Amino acid sequence: MDERIRKHAETMVDWSAQVEAGDDVVVSVSEGAHELGVAVAEELGKRDANVVTLYSSDEMDRAFLRAHSEAFDEDPAHELALYENADSVLFLGGGRNTMATADVPSEKRQAKSRASQGVREARMDTDWVSTVHPTRSLAQQAGMAYEEYQAFVYDAVLRDWAELADEMAKMKTILDEGSEVRLVKEDTDLTMSIEGRTAVNSAASVAYDSHNLPSGEVFTAPHATEGEVFFDVPMTINSERVHDVHLTFEDGEVVDFSAGQNEAVIEDVLETDAGAKRLGELGIGMNRGIDRFTDSILFDEKMGDTVHLALGRAYTSNFPEGQEDEANDSAIHVDMITDMSGDSRMEVDGEVVQRNGTFSWE
Repeated sequence: MDERIRKHAETMVDWSAQVEAGDDVVVSVSEGAHELGVAVAEELGKRDANVVTLYSSDEMDRAFLRAHSEAFDEDPAHELALYENADSVLFLGGGRNTMATADVPSEKRQAKSRASQGVREARMDTDWVSTVHPTRSLAQQAGMAYEEYQAFVYDAVLRDWAELADEMAKMKTILDEGSEVRLVKEDTDLTMSIEGRTAVNSAASVAYDSHNLPSGEVFTAPHATEGEVFFDVPMTINSERVHDVHLTFEDGEVVDFSAGQNEAVIEDVLETDAGAKRLGELGIGMNRGIDRFTDSILFDEKMGDTVHLALGRAYTSNFPEGQEDEANDSAIHVDMITDMSGDSRMEVDGEVVQRNGTFSWE
């Protein structure tokens, strides 16, 4: 086995999930992530954890959703019980076809998402961590040779996370002390209130309220959004390629939208529920180990020189204790990215903290 796979597994179990002896752990292994699954299982065994393994397949999801009616049982008890009794849930992504569910009707996606909201919340109440194993399908989607893509993934994952956490703490302090964020670039002039919110230093560990590996972002939950924003980084949403998305906000909600490709996908997202028209996240990418866009939100949103905004659900970790019920509620959380490396700036309370992708302290 490639030694980098073992290091990936060790980082996930120790730094990211912080698994201890006796912890009840669910491991969801995608079709192409078998080797990483084996390495993670070995690391969990060394720590005397209790493990339940699930097989995750987009092709199976496609078959199930296409055959099912839209009358999904709300939060099936057997699935809900699994996550309600888990300490950690580890998601090991890496399928065979990144577009496997492209022909699933959007109505069924939305119905299943709404019916699964309680299950999703139970998973998120655990010390969950999501990562990907480099596969040939992901390399193809990224437009890279397989060996090149492997090197890219491990450069992003196998970081000195404690050092990066210290760097990102500077941005967390600025956001925690700030009241308003403004983004300005071509076709973008957007203001968002962050007053009363707590930013998360997402350093790839549950100790930092961070749940992605790799990570490398600082995020908060904006509100009272006004203005327009242009997302110029192509992305795949619900197995459909989308690019050049433009959103206009008034009184905190999307009032107009357009896209250069697959505009109907954005319409479907916005129609999911009332919360889908509001922002749930403002994230600032700070992982300089990610040096190119790969059409994978797990990597692209962490890239330095980028800012991402998510429609839908907000994370309760961005709210002070006792105020979690103020978080925007939605069955979806859809991230979209804008490139800040060109003629752009990000201000907090009128002070420029990033210009053309460079932070003020850099």
